Amino acid sequence: MRRIDYPVDARFDGKKLYSFLKGEAKLSSKLIRSLKQSETGLSINGARARTIDLLRAGDVVSVTIPDDAHPARPGLLLPEILFADDDLLVCNKPALMPIHESHNHQGDTLQNSVALWLQQQGRTGAFRAVGRLDKGTSGVVVCALNAHAAARLSGKPEKTYLAIAAKPFYGSGTIDAPIFRPDPMKTLRTVDARGDRAVTHWEALGTDGKNTLLRIRLETGRTHQIRVHFASLGAPLLGDGMYGEPDERLGHQALHCASVRFLHPVTGETVFCEAPMPPEMAALAKALAP
Repeated sequence: MRRIDYPVDARFDGKKLYSFLKGEAKLSSKLIRSLKQSETGLSINGARARTIDLLRAGDVVSVTIPDDAHPARPGLLLPEILFADDDLLVCNKPALMPIHESHNHQGDTLQNSVALWLQQQGRTGAFRAVGRLDKGTSGVVVCALNAHAAARLSGKPEKTYLAIAAKPFYGSGTIDAPIFRPDPMKTLRTVDARGDRAVTHWEALGTDGKNTLLRIRLETGRTHQIRVHFASLGAPLLGDGMYGEPDERLGHQALHCASVRFLHPVTGETVFCEAPMPPEMAALAKALAP
């Protein structure tokens, strides 16, 4: 379980515990309802508390978040860890590793790797990836280790991607084109006016006149957004067999989440993590960088 202690200052003197939990601790209403049902969920100065109890400056409010009841089964490989503490685990995902278990992938996912790491730490917890990467995309994945961290981080991390597109690009630009899913039974997406707005900002880092290394930032987070947007320009990512052509030098699309920045959900401090490109993509990128 995760216990977080919060000192009460003069701003909340005479205020109800519920106001403090929402305003200072920034807990979700759903989590507060859950904690109310737990014997050790909420306390003031070590004594069990109700959300209607009044606070005094100098009090210490404690929130104890229980471990999840149904953790994933551990895998065989430990994740490459970029950052870890009581609330978060930031990993560098290999390109060919799926994030979640599915019918075709049992025991070989990032979910299973994180479960193994938690087991070795003597901890349990459900797998909560904050945002996701496609199976063929490598790089930074932020994992929340409790419900509070997950709720606070949802949609917040700022990610930077590196990609290699099969077309020369120069300078920088923005792709603002809606993305649509033509067949609800398939994952394939396309640019279509019927879709949801999708905005991709790009900067060319180097080109050989045929392929271009790009730095990319997403304003929206649609499924396959980067891959679909560049394919719509006649510039699919190298190795993308779904929207372009496979490339035997890669075995996956040339797309890597290179860095992430966000405010820690508990401490409020800035967390910045970087992950190196996989060797096969780095070798191609080296030939394109100036």
